Amino acid sequence: MLRRDFLLDRVVQGQAVLDLGCGLGEFTAALSEHGAIVTGCDVAQEALRRARARAPTVEFVLTGEELPFADESFDVVWAGEVLEHVQDGLGLLAEVRRVLRPGGRLLLSTPDHGPLRRLWLGLSATAFDRHFDPRSDHVRFFTARTLRGTLEAADLGEPQIARRAGMLLASTSRS
Repeated sequence: MLRRDFLLDRVVQGQAVLDLGCGLGEFTAALSEHGAIVTGCDVAQEALRRARARAPTVEFVLTGEELPFADESFDVVWAGEVLEHVQDGLGLLAEVRRVLRPGGRLLLSTPDHGPLRRLWLGLSATAFDRHFDPRSDHVRFFTARTLRGTLEAADLGEPQIARRAGMLLASTSRS
């Protein structure tokens, strides 16, 4: 609910929105119901099949490292719980910058690895092993500082980052 509210509070009816890494389409459907002109994309065909069932009027696209969209196609890109799964985060963010219109916004969420979580993981070998299992699908772990540095390196404008309930919620505006 927190991520959904964060997203919908920042999207205006009629805006072109890319749900990057849309998964099963929960946020895609919410954006569509909110009045956005939304496109969902994901790297997994099965996820897209399920997303299409959830939001049959929305366009869904299978994607890879390069986004199959024209330059400056979207007002907003939503990347909810995506960046931590991507091997080349800066490459993905360069693609996000390319498809965002000038003044367009990147909205994202990612798990927060703040001081208390890092302390807890450092004190518990079992928790550390489970959390950083190399077979996990998470390849990146962010703090507010490292997320800010990543977004700044991607030239996506001054990020606004908030910590909420174990996650980081970020917003940037492309110049």
